Amino acid sequence: MSRQSRGRERPPVRTAAGPGLALPGLEALYAASVRASAELLTLPGPLQAELWTSAHLGVLERAAPDERAHRRALADLVGYFQRSRAPGARVFLRAVAAIGPQELRADAARAAEGPAGDAGPAWLPALGRVLPGETWLIQDGSLGGDQIACEFRYAGGAGPLHALLVQITQGRATQLLAIGDVPGMMAQVRQGVAAEECAVLRLDPAAARARLRAALAGEAAEHPEDLHALLAFARHRIETLPG
Repeated sequence: MSRQSRGRERPPVRTAAGPGLALPGLEALYAASVRASAELLTLPGPLQAELWTSAHLGVLERAAPDERAHRRALADLVGYFQRSRAPGARVFLRAVAAIGPQELRADAARAAEGPAGDAGPAWLPALGRVLPGETWLIQDGSLGGDQIACEFRYAGGAGPLHALLVQITQGRATQLLAIGDVPGMMAQVRQGVAAEECAVLRLDPAAARARLRAALAGEAAEHPEDLHALLAFARHRIETLPG
């Protein structure tokens, strides 16, 4: 079966569900992601593409009824994009291969293979290639928990300095933020320290990795819904921390 987007402002997008969908009830989600994937070609760099991809993976994770169904849905999604002729399909698959679930990355990388001349955006090779920097523990009694902030840089300077900020309450992640303005974030933290509203300590990256992995462990249903859009991004960044 094929689907076409309508309207003159966007080129037709052809998809082929075929007989192999494990979860045909989620086809509308697969198709919506395919139609939207042209947006990836308009983004300025790898960070924005990773956040876009993470958000779409989060929609799928939230829609799957359990972990087994989620794994089947991910396989469906990769196959759906591979059969698609959508302009941004290859970029999405490359992003999934870079920051998606570990068990899916090799399949997504194979599915993303295309003609040698199909280079894609200039930032495409930078997807997922980040190096961890400083790690901080921010303690603020008014929040009822701790915040852990981890800084990252793209290898070779291909993308912006950025940070993952995780609020942890009673051992579980309750908020995830991707911070694009790290100096601005740290300026706010210093103001809080000066006003004796919070304390900030450098945190060993291995200790940060252990705490963050524990805070994000478990199935999607165990996390607040507003975390889902950043789960793939956060999990990828955490695994790059040493330890």
